[in-house]
Amino acid sequence: MTARTTTLPNGIRIVTDTIETVETVALGVWVKVGSRHETYEINGISHMLEHMNFRGTIRHTASEIAEKIEAVGGHLNAYTSREHTGYYARILKQDVSLAVDLLSDILQFSMFNIEELEREKTVVLQEISQTHDTPDDIIFDLFQETAFPSQPLGYPIIGRPDVIKSFTRQDLQTYIEDQYTASNTIVAAAGKIEHERFVELVSQQFTNIKNTKPNDVRQCEYKGGDLRIARDLEQAHLVLGFPSVRIGHEDYYATSLLATILGGGMSSRLFQEVREKRGLVYEIQAFINGFSDQGIFGIYASSNPQEAKDLLPVVCDELLTFPLTITQKELDRAKAQLKASMMMALESTTSRCEQLVQQTLVYGRPLKTAEILNFIDRVDLERSKAIASSIFNQPITFAAIGPTKQLENYESLTRRLCT
Repeated sequence: MTARTTTLPNGIRIVTDTIETVETVALGVWVKVGSRHETYEINGISHMLEHMNFRGTIRHTASEIAEKIEAVGGHLNAYTSREHTGYYARILKQDVSLAVDLLSDILQFSMFNIEELEREKTVVLQEISQTHDTPDDIIFDLFQETAFPSQPLGYPIIGRPDVIKSFTRQDLQTYIEDQYTASNTIVAAAGKIEHERFVELVSQQFTNIKNTKPNDVRQCEYKGGDLRIARDLEQAHLVLGFPSVRIGHEDYYATSLLATILGGGMSSRLFQEVREKRGLVYEIQAFINGFSDQGIFGIYASSNPQEAKDLLPVVCDELLTFPLTITQKELDRAKAQLKASMMMALESTTSRCEQLVQQTLVYGRPLKTAEILNFIDRVDLERSKAIASSIFNQPITFAAIGPTKQLENYESLTRRLCT
């Protein structure tokens, strides 16, 4: 990775990764603000703002924005997460200036037309309804809400219908002025790009973002708990989880390797024991979600009602024996999987651009590939066992939706795992 970083006088950070062997560029603007930065009264405003930034500016209507990028065969989109919002494009190398122009326009000069706002509220409300109709999506929101009850890390990114309906043009303007500040902004590009030329383009276009201090992120505390929603579905969808380390922590890669060993593929412990040997699920996986100050280690599964009653006891038994029985062979295989996944991602300009941003947010700079490989290689077996023991001996979070009647109760789960 040939990454370079420049910080403009106003505080905007520009990060590039030049790839001479491609003819395209992935680029975007990331702002360090998401649902975690919201209060309960404005939950969902980060996501609504992401939508409204595409609904017309001083210079372009919504349709003109789409027409301009598609006229050159490009792609423009955005997303909102718990801790940041990203606006990104993928274009041919000769169209970088157009993409920078459009991104700078929507982020600095959006109109927030009242009629467009009311129309977009309807779109977001439909998106909420669609999410609620998709149990393998909504289960993760329910899990997060249970792990961090009544706290910003537990708020749904998409927001709540009653709050969405209440948003005004002034709400959006105030929020963007408070949070979309220069020091909160990273502009990144990966592909056939010249760093100096890209810095020149960004410095010319991004002149209207204030260099003010953004509002502080609200601290959140993992609580854990139990949430079950009975619904007439073909399968029960569930997540069992524990508190874990923040992204960037010295044990983050070790914890990621544990998730791979436990539920990161067809050779993983849970897949082999729960699906292949017993046929209790169609899908089961382990995951780690890292935030800036803490993390979550979780297991997701979906099961038919008739098998659901046997699922949790088997999973719990596996978790209890896991820390003491991890083998060097399993650790080596997980390392190979993680390193291969990372190296394969380097062949994508979009992935490399996202890595630039993620690493800059976490470490303050892009990491060299050799540094990441070293983080993975230096994880040893004894440390892995110690981390696993510490994870599964903490308060649990359990969330389920669907035919939940046959699932083991929370008290019994706690007794099984916290012995």
